Amino acid sequence: MTETLFNPKTCEFAEFDTETRRLLRATVDWFEARGKAVLKQEDRDRVWYTEFLDFVKREGLFATFLTPAAEANGDPNKRWDTGRIAMLSKILGFYSMQYWYVWQVSILGLGPIWQSDNAAAKQRAAALLDSGEIFAFGLSEKDHGADVYSTDMMVEPQPGGGYRATGGKHYIGNGNQAALVSVFGRRSDKPIIDSSKALDSKPTQQDYEGYLFFLADSKHENYHLRGNVVDGQMYVAAFDLDGYPVAEQDILHRGEAAFHAAMNTVNVGKFNLGFGAVGACEHAYYEAITHAENRILFGHRVTEFPQVQALMTDSYARLMAMKLYSERAIDYMRSASPEDRRYLLFNAIEKMTVTRQGQRIIEDLADVIAARGFEKDMYFPMAMLGLFGLPRLEGTVHVNMALSLKFMANFMFHPADAGLAALQFLPGAGSAPKGTVRAVSGALSWSSRRLAPRAGAAVPKLRAEFAGAAYAPVPTRRDAADDEFLFRQGPSSGLGRIRFTDWRSVFEKFTHVPNVAVFLEQALAFQTLLAAAAPTAAQQRDVDFLFALGELFTALPYAQLILEQAEIEGTSPALLDQIFDNFVREFAKNALTLHTKPAATKAQQTRALDLIRRPVADRARFEKVFAQARSLAGTYEMNP
Repeated sequence: MTETLFNPKTCEFAEFDTETRRLLRATVDWFEARGKAVLKQEDRDRVWYTEFLDFVKREGLFATFLTPAAEANGDPNKRWDTGRIAMLSKILGFYSMQYWYVWQVSILGLGPIWQSDNAAAKQRAAALLDSGEIFAFGLSEKDHGADVYSTDMMVEPQPGGGYRATGGKHYIGNGNQAALVSVFGRRSDKPIIDSSKALDSKPTQQDYEGYLFFLADSKHENYHLRGNVVDGQMYVAAFDLDGYPVAEQDILHRGEAAFHAAMNTVNVGKFNLGFGAVGACEHAYYEAITHAENRILFGHRVTEFPQVQALMTDSYARLMAMKLYSERAIDYMRSASPEDRRYLLFNAIEKMTVTRQGQRIIEDLADVIAARGFEKDMYFPMAMLGLFGLPRLEGTVHVNMALSLKFMANFMFHPADAGLAALQFLPGAGSAPKGTVRAVSGALSWSSRRLAPRAGAAVPKLRAEFAGAAYAPVPTRRDAADDEFLFRQGPSSGLGRIRFTDWRSVFEKFTHVPNVAVFLEQALAFQTLLAAAAPTAAQQRDVDFLFALGELFTALPYAQLILEQAEIEGTSPALLDQIFDNFVREFAKNALTLHTKPAATKAQQTRALDLIRRPVADRARFEKVFAQARSLAGTYEMNP
């Protein structure tokens, strides 16, 4: 159940199989036995985590969790199981984002290997996992960052066969000790893609043919480690390859497949960032609420001050929302298939929205814990650094927002609201009074939904449209199964063909919760805005404008999965009402931002104001949720 925080002293991991429970428990026990003082001191001294990696090797932790069943040589405990990977990500985030990082980067480094058809490379990686090794993902470069088209890692064919690789990579986690680094580069005898043109038109297969992924060993004499580019316990390397020998058996992907491997690896890896954020926020929340409850100022406990109650209640509700969304997103990841790729939106939100919500929690808790949060015996400073970093890893927020916006039209309108699109052709819809537009859009929207089956039967195009969003219900997935689809995701294109079920259905089940009902009003008004005042061609090239629009859009799938998980768990109406109290306020704030954007048309400015609502205030509900939050004071303290 997500209505409480993860507590290492009482957790049982009952949803998992016996061996998974043992390994998760062993990980928690290792950190608790090590104690907070040692963990903090090693963080300050930037000590490489040798003892932790010895534990990983001894217990076979990474080997068990990160070896797909196809490479497990019959070991029934080895599989790629997103449910338990997410739980370990949360545990590592709970104790230290530094430790989380060595695990996260190994996941990224293994991605291109497990997606490859290179059987020898897979066997090599599985054997290295068994021996306790770590991995790295050699994609980014100092001068090009995420512009992988422009890579300067040159791979030169040799007369006698094979290749020599020369070039540098930058910001490569684990690059100091990775047994295998999956390196992205391009052949010196093939053309380079002009990245500025690639944004406007898709390159041809011939354009891609020189690009490739290959394996490198950080211990090889032609692999030159330049140093750690960050000031921390984690090692984020800059390295150069100087005539590094690349044999045919070291090649993982060629041509466009190399680009798909890069994108699909990030699809898998970035999902874990949200769970690291959840873990870090949970630990920080324990420290903040315990401090506030025990500190007396002017004759009152800090938890008795109204502003502190507001901050702690909002943060608690925000954290519970993160947990609800994340738990449900696991199910979509594990149930994904070539026919159901909705996970591509939901994991972008896991990376982007969940991590930013975590950053907001840390900012608000910092106003509660104040100077105590900077003391050397506190976990809190580690959480502050980690939570400011997570939104900016594995693709920035802007990159993931741009990705999310590719799904907006299909999520908002297809297949249930084909009729609503007619609103854009009604004269004056952009400037008409709010009540009039609401009545017209409501009639078009709801009637089109009721008429959808008959329309689909009569019109072949609509029939195909409705069939494209016909999915079986997504079950809760914590079964001991291998998520092998994640390594055969296929082309990273075709996002415009992905359809979604009607997002309104789950909201309607919860309209008895006052602020869910208010948020649904806002969501429907946003749908009307998109129909009556759609972004212009110029606005669709304006990232600043689209970001403001995206803040509104992504709130809907985020809220949808929260409600789906709330239905599964039976989450209390009071907590849901408090969660959506937050949502109503933030949606109104983002609507005002859209209204004030210089690029917004007059119609968009008018319709944006339709989205502004006040949440339903309920003091009894607020006090009930705050009591839940306050009851956590003193319930967990890491072993000293």
